[in-house]
Amino acid sequence: MIQVPDAPSKVADILDRLDDAADDGSSVSLGAIVDAFGARGYGPFLIAPALLVLTPLGAIPAVPSLLAALIALFSIQMTLGRDQMWLPERVKKWSVSREKVDASTDKLRPIADRLDRLFHGRLEWLTEGPAVRIAATACALLALTVPPLELLPFASAAPMAAIAAFGLALTVKDGALMLVAIGLMIAAVAVGLGFAATPG
Repeated sequence: MIQVPDAPSKVADILDRLDDAADDGSSVSLGAIVDAFGARGYGPFLIAPALLVLTPLGAIPAVPSLLAALIALFSIQMTLGRDQMWLPERVKKWSVSREKVDASTDKLRPIADRLDRLFHGRLEWLTEGPAVRIAATACALLALTVPPLELLPFASAAPMAAIAAFGLALTVKDGALMLVAIGLMIAAVAVGLGFAATPG
């Protein structure tokens, strides 16, 4: 029987899974990364792509929009209550070099350690049941704002930070952080509206 890995419960665990997936060759496929996260938690499917946008990978043209599309796809499946995240076969074959993955996880390590020290199980009821679907819907809507914001320097960081906060809250079961994520979502919407109102 195939062993399905447990979902990561810390940000450091997510980075470890990314590193492990990249250890198998010169590149790592998206399908391998999804498989590495397991099927028993939603948080990593939000936090990993959102955090990657905040690393050197996010500076590659079109990458933020592609990662936002993945977040939207995962979020819709979360809203529907799927246990196993599905990806089209062609998308599963997308790959990134091991060097880029290593550089990104190395950059995120200090942040991950800090986040794991700060956040832990509080108000867990805000990270279960209907709250998961609400968070997933919010992340899907935030992801839709990324492609137009990508045209402006660093603008896509605002919605991605909110998505990462939702993913982190679900990963570490911290309902207090879920409330923070809602605040970041409101701030991201304000940032987007501010850019939209700026004369071009």
